[in-house]
Amino acid sequence: MKDNSNVSMSNIYKLDGRVPVAKAIPFGLQHVLAMFVSNLAPITIIGAAAGLDNMTIGMLMQNAMFIAGIATLIQLYPVWKIGSRLPIVMGVSFTFVTILCYVASTYGYATMIGAVIVGGICEGILGLLAKYWKKIITPIVAASVVTAIGYSLFTVAARSFGGGYTDSFGSEQNLLLGIITLITCLLFNIFAKGYYKQLSVLAGLAVGYIVALIMGVVDLSNIMSGGIVALPHLLPVMPEFNFNAIISVVIIFMVSAAETIGDTTAMVSGGLGRDITEKEISGSLACDGFASSLSGIFGCPPVTSFSQNVGLINMTKVVNRFTIMTGAVCMIVAGLLPPIGNFFSSLPESVLGGCTIMMFGSIMLSGIQMIAKCGFSQRNIIIASLSLAMGIGFTSASEMAIWNIFPQLVRDVFSANPVAVVFVVSIVLSLVLPKDMDIKQIEN
Repeated sequence: MKDNSNVSMSNIYKLDGRVPVAKAIPFGLQHVLAMFVSNLAPITIIGAAAGLDNMTIGMLMQNAMFIAGIATLIQLYPVWKIGSRLPIVMGVSFTFVTILCYVASTYGYATMIGAVIVGGICEGILGLLAKYWKKIITPIVAASVVTAIGYSLFTVAARSFGGGYTDSFGSEQNLLLGIITLITCLLFNIFAKGYYKQLSVLAGLAVGYIVALIMGVVDLSNIMSGGIVALPHLLPVMPEFNFNAIISVVIIFMVSAAETIGDTTAMVSGGLGRDITEKEISGSLACDGFASSLSGIFGCPPVTSFSQNVGLINMTKVVNRFTIMTGAVCMIVAGLLPPIGNFFSSLPESVLGGCTIMMFGSIMLSGIQMIAKCGFSQRNIIIASLSLAMGIGFTSASEMAIWNIFPQLVRDVFSANPVAVVFVVSIVLSLVLPKDMDIKQIEN
């Protein structure tokens, strides 16, 4: 007799198809926990730079969780041409932190929100017009960008593993938590049976959290802050518009668009085993942009695809939209019920780092696989090697002074962002290098 449960659960490896709700929720929750802390951290940093009080920052965090869930739903189940119909999880982007801190502290938080709204509309329109410029993003350009994204996330994972941006970074306690979480993930991968193997990150997070509770490093004192129910605050800050601020933020939106293309391409390649389509790129960027404008209306920074979740999909191959949708619903509920959001946000950074360090490595490997798939022609070797060498070399902390001769805006965009440098250099090389250079080399 046919086992309907196994047939249903096999759908977790398919884009479409229903999975039993009770069994889908753990997979969706795993995606939420993998990105939850990182979704909230940018608001704390930007809010502090803008001089916002703790109550306002707390309210914006609730809004951010709600918007992240809504944006993820739109990616999964598009509205018109907005959304990719892919299992992309959205959250508040770290890419914008530096420029938004500058704009918020210089012009005020209201001006920052105005720039986010306009910048999001610009990226959204860029996405809708993807068919006119998509050809410049050749496979080798996309492969180089994905590899750069993987590399750029290594330090993020290491920072989390060590405990995050705290005075206790690298302490024995934090390293022990990170190691216990990582070992749990590995053991679960080895010994779990069937589809349960794909819950290794959730198992690691659960065990790491319990150990952290026993060690007394989890702060639950604010679990009830914000009340039981908190509805989203529409226009908590009335936007103001400044041309200089808008231009600065729009440029970073273009960098974010490059990262979204890389994340989406890596997810499709690693999770679905095929090339991304023009329609998927267009929909993902449109959602990225217009959802960011919506985020601005709710007083929050821009949202974008989360590399943590791309890494999780590459590792587990769980791509089912319905399954990921349960995670989006969890985020919306967390945004409406502060105690749940506060509980999720109490997850120690080192526990998160123990899970993400392997996930981020899988993104870089996806990039390397994509480069291999493009083929090692002389042209491809030049594009990938030169763009990666410049992108990684010129943005290393010890070499960032190489950008000092450039204007502040150029430094803000490129000096610490290997993805932006790789994107620009690879596109320029792809446009400039002769398409037939390998043929000419053989003839000579």
